[in-house]
Amino acid sequence: MEFRGAKLILFLGDDLLILRRDHAEGIPWPGYLDFPGGAREPGETGIDCALRETVEEVGLTLPPEALSWQKLHDGLWYFAAHLPAERVGDVVWGGEGDSWMMMSPEEFISREDAIPHFRTMLRGYMDLRAAG
Repeated sequence: MEFRGAKLILFLGDDLLILRRDHAEGIPWPGYLDFPGGAREPGETGIDCALRETVEEVGLTLPPEALSWQKLHDGLWYFAAHLPAERVGDVVWGGEGDSWMMMSPEEFISREDAIPHFRTMLRGYMDLRAAG
């Protein structure tokens, strides 16, 4: 199945690990809040892409079975994973973007500086979890 990249909705405890995009020339959504993830490399599956990008951007290695949800939408694979809050101590900033931070899902959804279609995807995921 063709896709251009993957994103990971990554919970560390109750909060999300969020990236602030940089202002590099030609980058979409400069300065906006983002999820770990990025462009697909040749031959990668969506899972491979999400897991590789997460290691590159925040230094966290996850096994594929840590991914608890997936959805392909508009050429991007979205995944979710829930790890213990203690894993925040394992984050190693990879230097892509301006910074990383922890944030509640509700705050991300409400932020005007969060990428709009990611806010929508997170809202749908949270509604699905709430419905059980």
